[in-house]
Amino acid sequence: MTRKILVTSALPYANGAIHLGHLVEYIQTDIWTRFQKLRGHECWHVCADDTHGTPIMLRAEAEGITPEQLIERVHAEHSRDFAGFHVAFDNYYTTHSDETRHYSEDIFGKLRAAGLIEVRAIEQYYDPVKRMFLPDRFIKGECPKCGTPDQYGDACESCGAAYAPTDLKNPYSAVSGAPPVLKSSDHFFFKLSDPRCQAFLRQWTQQEERLQPEAANKLQEWLGAPGENKLTDWDISRDAPYFGFEIPDESGKGTGKYFYVWLDAPIGYMGSFRNFCTKKGLDFDEFWGKGSKTELYHFIGKDILYFHALFWPAELEHAGYRTPTKVFAHGFLTVDGAKMSKSRGTFISAESYLAQGLNPEWLRYYFAAKLNGTMEDIDL
Repeated sequence: MTRKILVTSALPYANGAIHLGHLVEYIQTDIWTRFQKLRGHECWHVCADDTHGTPIMLRAEAEGITPEQLIERVHAEHSRDFAGFHVAFDNYYTTHSDETRHYSEDIFGKLRAAGLIEVRAIEQYYDPVKRMFLPDRFIKGECPKCGTPDQYGDACESCGAAYAPTDLKNPYSAVSGAPPVLKSSDHFFFKLSDPRCQAFLRQWTQQEERLQPEAANKLQEWLGAPGENKLTDWDISRDAPYFGFEIPDESGKGTGKYFYVWLDAPIGYMGSFRNFCTKKGLDFDEFWGKGSKTELYHFIGKDILYFHALFWPAELEHAGYRTPTKVFAHGFLTVDGAKMSKSRGTFISAESYLAQGLNPEWLRYYFAAKLNGTMEDIDL
């Protein structure tokens, strides 16, 4: 029996080069999809550059070009590096597209109609030197859960905890280095704490084969014990200046707020596949519609499990779309047992590997030999 399978890899951010750590995932996904195609199944592998957010805006500003020019150049660089390692996407697109804008607005509108979007005033960090509100990734400090220093304002790379930037201890601006100050601003929140989301996620995360056992256990920690609700509402908007999609109000006019990049990034899977459907004549709704009989698999790093196994399925469920068949999470790539580091000379880009004349098949084979069904790290 021929299966219909849609596969995605996490979207590489358009603010930097592809490195060997990234390639763990893309090579893993490529091997898996090639295997399914060899078995005679209809299997499509889509991905895209993740192109929105303040980092893109600031880098373009520093280079004296527009964000659009930056993401176009990086897209060509990423495409070159993937081709150099024989990663064969069926469609490699961009989140800065009409398709991704359409589904971002569609999902947001449906969540709002379901009573799962709320506007509330919050205090958030503001850089008094740069004169801008700081996105989560531009605030650093000590993790409020485990105390690890130099962690970003949205999640800890050490213990995996997700939190608000205001929870960080001893915060500082990664833009100017100045201690940030708190200012009030209205924002849109996805009500993940709503009992409907809680009930759905308890059921979804424990379904057999949705997640690896260790991932399912981690989700149980985040959800809390039965009768307990540890989920917090998710701020899905950002203030100008920001490079991304402006959030429309109920009449379709702009609100002056922008979709947070983590809202439209996974929706980029849908945007890329919609673009592919247009080119190939495929039925988008057959793969993404509620009750779809096709299969949907996401390959991701364990550091973004929170977004893909809580926020994302809850969004899809309550916006009337199908949810993933399974989320495959892998570990990090370490070098000599430590995280890749530019200062230690162990940060290796895909481009530099190939420039040395090294055979990409060597790395593909090594990753294939080391990868398994767990979230264990791989050491190079």
